[in-house]
Amino acid sequence: MSLKPRMASPVALVPDLADPLQALGRALFASAEQSGIPKRTLFLVYLRVSRINGDSVCVELHSRNALQAGETPERVMAVAGWRDSARFTEAERAALALGEAMARIADRPDPVPDEIYREAERHYAGQALATLIAGIATANLYNRLNVATRQVAAAN
Repeated sequence: MSLKPRMASPVALVPDLADPLQALGRALFASAEQSGIPKRTLFLVYLRVSRINGDSVCVELHSRNALQAGETPERVMAVAGWRDSARFTEAERAALALGEAMARIADRPDPVPDEIYREAERHYAGQALATLIAGIATANLYNRLNVATRQVAAAN
């Protein structure tokens, strides 16, 4: 496989797409702040989703963003094996499980089982849960754009 993108990012090529996507990101982080979701949690979940989806651009971006938001290098590295790590809170585990389920919707007949949803809902109610779900969906959107066009982290 070539380490060269197939094309420029669709976000750059489709007229009027970049601004709404950037506005979506700002809205999600504003909502996270209003509803009490730490930025670090969002970055860790986005990082896990991006690793599952094989998006090197977003893996590097969210790793960097998590570190800038005060996350430790040890926790950033442990995201891949979060289930076997004592470094994450129950709330973070619920968010990571929801992120994994939403990234793997084709892998099982009930992609987001009730127990995963209920555990996320136990830690993130109302606006916070909606923000988390919309954020994970947005991470998946970017992952699919980057993977389809083989965007390369070093090329961006």
